[in-house]
Amino acid sequence: ILGHVDPTAMKMLERMSGIDPTTIPMNDPETMSVFSKVDALKIDTSKSCEETGAAGLPEFGTPFVRGILELTRPTTFDELLKISGLSHGTDVWLGNAQVLIQNGTATISTAICTRDDIMIYLIGKGVESGLAFTIMESVRKGKGLREEWIQTMKEHDVPDWYIWSCKLIKYMFPKAHAAAYVMMAYRIAYCKINYPLAYYGAYFGIRADAFSYAIMCQGKDKLNYYMKDYKKRSDTLTKKEQDVMKDMKIVQEMYARGLEFMPIDIYRAKAKMFQIIDGKLMPSLASIEGMGDKAAEAVEEASKDGPYLSLDDFRQRTKVSKTVIDLMAELGLFGNLPQSNQLSLFDFS
Repeated sequence: ILGHVDPTAMKMLERMSGIDPTTIPMNDPETMSVFSKVDALKIDTSKSCEETGAAGLPEFGTPFVRGILELTRPTTFDELLKISGLSHGTDVWLGNAQVLIQNGTATISTAICTRDDIMIYLIGKGVESGLAFTIMESVRKGKGLREEWIQTMKEHDVPDWYIWSCKLIKYMFPKAHAAAYVMMAYRIAYCKINYPLAYYGAYFGIRADAFSYAIMCQGKDKLNYYMKDYKKRSDTLTKKEQDVMKDMKIVQEMYARGLEFMPIDIYRAKAKMFQIIDGKLMPSLASIEGMGDKAAEAVEEASKDGPYLSLDDFRQRTKVSKTVIDLMAELGLFGNLPQSNQLSLFDFS
């Protein structure tokens, strides 16, 4: 079992959608299409610049891997395995398979992508299985090819480009490891199509690094305002701002699919989990800027004890900082709650 966030995300998707992940088919054409185009997401393409539906999918959502998807446009599960191998290897894609595919020398199906590809290919060419294994092990460790191996490969009609590719490789991913990644990504892609609110809720609750309620949950216009500002400053963004930008792109996609957030209700919101309520997504308390996990948990617990009498009462019961309370008030999360518990007995107006 891979020690990743993926199983946690899958469990949250199971809770939010009610689907058993093990029942998700691995040959669903609509799910497969997400890795090469956006049609299955029923997206308003005028409001999202993504070429594929892979944004936010584990192992396939980074700009680097989305670039591979856009060049190769995979249509089979096997091609997804190969792309996973390419993206996790060293000197396997950049300056290697990428060049071969771009100039038409190889395709995603014939390029070297996982370490197993080498042994299976060489055995298919008639190279003795023990030697094929030895060559694979040397290449996948970045140790290259011996002259006598090159001679044998040429005698078995292995093309020059294949030998050139083997010499460049520094590290290769095993196919079984790639299979574990792809199966998880495929299941999550299925949920992205069929249970979109659950998908985005799980993503924002677990994977998002810098989700901001103030920036991302106040409607499309406010989101677009911040995205334009960040794009103008793209060369000078801090690490935090880069993370915010990444999350904003996922929110933009969600809005482009006609989905919406609902305002945080301090009595119903969870500390870290997003919830589906009345066909919309309620963000977590932790999505409020400056609200740490501990403070969010304190608010969730304190809210179980009944309504707050005032902002002072909220501060005393939750120990949330004044800065965060001021932001929450600015966002309208307290409604008409007064500042103090004290009542005025006389009206001098």
